[in-house]
Amino acid sequence: MAGPQSNSRITRFGVFELDLSAGELRKNGVKVRLQEQPFQVLAVLLERAGEVVSREELRQKLWPSDTFVDFDHSVNTAINKVREVLGDSASVPRYVETLPRRGYRFIAPVQTETAQTDTPPANAAPVILPSAKPAPSAPALHPELEVPIPRRGITRGLFALIQVMYLCFYVAALFRIQAIQAIADSFLPPWGATVLAGAVLVTAGIGIPLRCYLISGVGFDYQRLGEKFRQLFPFILALDQLWAVAPFLLMQNIGLGLAFAASAALLYLPFSERTLIRMAYVGRALKTSPN
Repeated sequence: MAGPQSNSRITRFGVFELDLSAGELRKNGVKVRLQEQPFQVLAVLLERAGEVVSREELRQKLWPSDTFVDFDHSVNTAINKVREVLGDSASVPRYVETLPRRGYRFIAPVQTETAQTDTPPANAAPVILPSAKPAPSAPALHPELEVPIPRRGITRGLFALIQVMYLCFYVAALFRIQAIQAIADSFLPPWGATVLAGAVLVTAGIGIPLRCYLISGVGFDYQRLGEKFRQLFPFILALDQLWAVAPFLLMQNIGLGLAFAASAALLYLPFSERTLIRMAYVGRALKTSPN
């Protein structure tokens, strides 16, 4: 006769897994500290993944009717703790989405496994089961871009290389500013050449500290870099679009076709930067915004 059964339910999402039986949240297999109340909130959201869970439902499940607490504050605190541990953001959610006046919804893909183990009687002979290879799991998809989540080292490295490239552009332009003005004099009136040289000086002077900030941010893996980049993106886009015409200053040396191709690539580059940041840092902003 088989003994009593014990159930162990593990829910996986992204690089995280929540083990209900052990009461643990793990990231890449390493236990992450999460207090009891936020843990229970996360468990409820995962149980209803993809569905809206109202604040009233959370209250009924987690706070008995005879418990006197500041419910609104407690829910907000628990949700913020969950987002902090997951590296999520209320403004650009990757895991927990806030629906104003309705509740919350867990939006990332989840995989749930339930393992049942039989506890044999003390006098039962041991049963040896053939070993089986675990079934390969499907790669986790990025919740916004719908592509497999790449290794963060690759995306951060590519983003840093782009910043180094722009930094080299700025330094080289400032070093050859007189040559740039001479080239501009060949096809622009004197005042136009002066304006162009002045624009190079101003934008390079602004761009150098900006690129140093982004390089240091991605180098030290600053967790709010995704949020900061989204705030700076309109300015970065305008700056990069201005510098996208730079290859035409070298048209006499590289030809019109190559200058046009290089300019087209530079026009697209800021959007590549944004995509790389979204892959590496979206949902990682530890932002305590209103729920």
